[in-house]
Order: sequence, then C-alpha cells, then structure tokens
Amino acid sequence: MIKNEYRIIGVMSGTSLDGIDLALVTFNYNGHWSFEINKAETISYSKEWLMELKHLVNQSKESLKNLDVRYTKYLAKIIEEFIAKYDIENIDAICSHGHTALHQPEYKLTYQIGNLPELARQLKETVVCDFRAQDVELNGQGAPLVPIGDQLLFEEYEYCINFGGFANVSTTIDFKRVAFDICPMNIVLNKYVSALGQAYDDRGIIASQGMMHLKLLEELNGLEFYKENYPKSLGLEWVNEVIFPLIDSFDLSLRDVLRTFVEHIAIQISNVINEKNKVSILITGGGVYNDFLMKRIEALSSNEIIIPTKDIIEFKEALIFGFLGILKLRGENNCLSSVTGAARDHSSGKIFSFNI
Repeated sequence: MIKNEYRIIGVMSGTSLDGIDLALVTFNYNGHWSFEINKAETISYSKEWLMELKHLVNQSKESLKNLDVRYTKYLAKIIEEFIAKYDIENIDAICSHGHTALHQPEYKLTYQIGNLPELARQLKETVVCDFRAQDVELNGQGAPLVPIGDQLLFEEYEYCINFGGFANVSTTIDFKRVAFDICPMNIVLNKYVSALGQAYDDRGIIASQGMMHLKLLEELNGLEFYKENYPKSLGLEWVNEVIFPLIDSFDLSLRDVLRTFVEHIAIQISNVINEKNKVSILITGGGVYNDFLMKRIEALSSNEIIIPTKDIIEFKEALIFGFLGILKLRGENNCLSSVTGAARDHSSGKIFSFNI
C-alpha cells in the first residue's frame, strides 16, 4: 500500500504496566517522513489485569495461550472504545505491539500477547502486529524496534532514549543505527514503591529522601550485562532472576533502595550518552517525570538534554509502532540488523485483514 499519507492508530503496552497507549497519527511522506499526533490517550489497566500481567513469566505455555485469547479480545475492546470516543474514520491500519509475555531471544523465544487474527476480525480493520517474532527467528534480539522510527522521524537528535520499564537508547555510530537496552528502570522503581500503595514515585520525591548504599550500587553497576557489547536487550525474567534478589539481599529501607537504584540508572545512562560530546539527547517516556532522576542524569552529563512536548513524551512508542506498521504495509524494512543483530534487515510483522 504505497501512498504519501496514512492515518494509523498505534497501540503500545510496555513492561512498566502504565496502561495501553493509543495514538491516532497522520503520517506524510515527501522525500522525508513527517507526522502529526491527532488524538492520544492512555487507558490504565484494571487491578485484575495488572495482577495477571505482572505474573506472566510464571504462566505455563497453555495458560499463556488462553490468556492471549482473552487479552486480544480485551485489547480490541479498548481500541473500539478509542475509535468511538473520537469518532475516528478512514483508518489505513491499526498497528499494535501487543504486550510482552516472554522475551528470551537467546533461546529464539519471544511471545507478545494480543496479536491474534481475532483483533482484525473484531475491529473490522486491517491490523499490523507481532513485530518481534520474525527478528528472533533471524537470530536477532527482537528488540528494540523503535530505532528505525528514531532514525526517520527524529533524525535531528544524536541520541533518542526512552524511559519506560527499561531505559533504551538508539543512536548512529559509523553510519549505522545501533540501539540497545541500557538498564531496568520503572519496572524496578514501581515494584518497590508499590509497597506503599503507590503506582510510582511521584517526581522521585521518595527516592530523594533516601540514603545511597554504596555496596549495592557497586554490585549493580558491576553486573555482567553492562560489560556486554550491543546488540543486547533485557526482559522481566532477567530482572526477576538477577536484580530483585540482589537488591533484597541487602535488606534496605524502601527509600534507600529507591535512592540507590535511581543513582544506578543515572550512572548507566550517563555512561552511554557521555561517549559523545556536545550533542542533543531526546528523552521520552514516563520516567521523564521523575524530576530527581532527571537531575541526577543532568549532573552526570554535560550534553544537552531535550524533553519534548507531552504527546511525544507519553506516546512516542505508540507513534513509532504505527510507523512500523506503515513500513510493513509498504514492504519496506522496519527492522535493522545493526540494531537487533539479526541476519539481515527485514520488514517485520504480520498483516491481518478484517475479512479473514
């Protein structure tokens, strides 16, 4: 489907479990891509869905398949309500990431729930989804997938970093786009602050009141993952197996845990962005609202930190998954081997027509 203008709904659910991001976006191509976010909204998960999604890695394969069916129907209902609320018509496609249930690319395993053909049948729209599986089959990490959007939609920034469940980065090195997960982020901070009955540490106030534990910080920064070369990616399984047991072995107060982990995040991010001098860095994602974390990053780097408009902060990933869907519909590469380590660049994702 080659044309110069597309109306797409991009849909994203991240590991931080903030909710389902939906964005109606108009894309235009005139030698370069441009976009406008027309409508955007985040739908929070119910307590029931939050509990199920938090424990995906403990589910059997059969249980995951059953959950996939239910989640796909639930996701379709959320998208239907978004379309009805804003009276949206003339959509070229709905492009959905789904939600990551399992991600172990070293075993050629990745599973996103919510990517079944039922999504297209229920919505009666063309759906492009399941963007990770093909890359893993081609010996890639299956993540991150956003960098092609960074390259074509945000080319004026030297680094594009997203602060979600994990912090990830993309940049250009030796004329090739590279990207990787930097470290866990909200997936850890939110877990510990939930003990206070809060979804997140508002502006990082609780963390700012804690004391940094130097031994824990040293052990976190010394983890093998940080010594590995890219491409590399992280999953909830690794956090459960490595990060949480390490933190819990120190028996610290909640405030001290948060303070120490914020410093860990800031150090790992500064290690990456300080490899280039006097460059601009675009930071998006919910973690941008953690004022204390942002101050620590700025203190550790002399580069220019750019925080964009609210719609870009909150919906950049939904925007780019919409863009990945357009590239798939056009038969153009949307997954870069220089980013994921796959055998080749390729056009990833599945296209489901509503009349199947």
